[in-house]
Amino acid sequence: MNFRAWFDNLAERERKMVYVAGGLAGVALLYLVLVLPFQTATHRLSQRLEKKQVDLAWMRQVAPQVGSASASAGQNSNESLVVLVDRTAREAGLGNSLRDQSPDRENSLRLRLESVQFDAMVTWLATLQSQYGVSIEAAIIDGTGPGIVNASMTLGRPTG
Repeated sequence: MNFRAWFDNLAERERKMVYVAGGLAGVALLYLVLVLPFQTATHRLSQRLEKKQVDLAWMRQVAPQVGSASASAGQNSNESLVVLVDRTAREAGLGNSLRDQSPDRENSLRLRLESVQFDAMVTWLATLQSQYGVSIEAAIIDGTGPGIVNASMTLGRPTG
């Protein structure tokens, strides 16, 4: 017995119930296929935006502490920038994440950090700024997971 024969054998009231049930199932299917994915994506994006706003507020809070250090603080160090960055990164526990150090120009260094904890990286950069006068000239930071980033940056130290 096929569907059409089964349907024709139903009473008028039962046919109307099948139509209503089919319509409801169609609406539910459209919701699941068209609306729900957009709502989920919107929710994820709003959570991501909220997290970035919290990170920005924190950065603004600590910016005066980082910026208050004098740029000449690092002039006391006779180490080259490459050696200084390598040593301080290892001291901060970032040695395994440090990749591709290369001098960019006089007193400037390009480097890459991979799979590094964001908070540890910011603390290390603040230490470089406050104790050695090293500043960030350019940076690209990509999140790879909760609190974990990859960063490409150029660090510089004023000539003395």
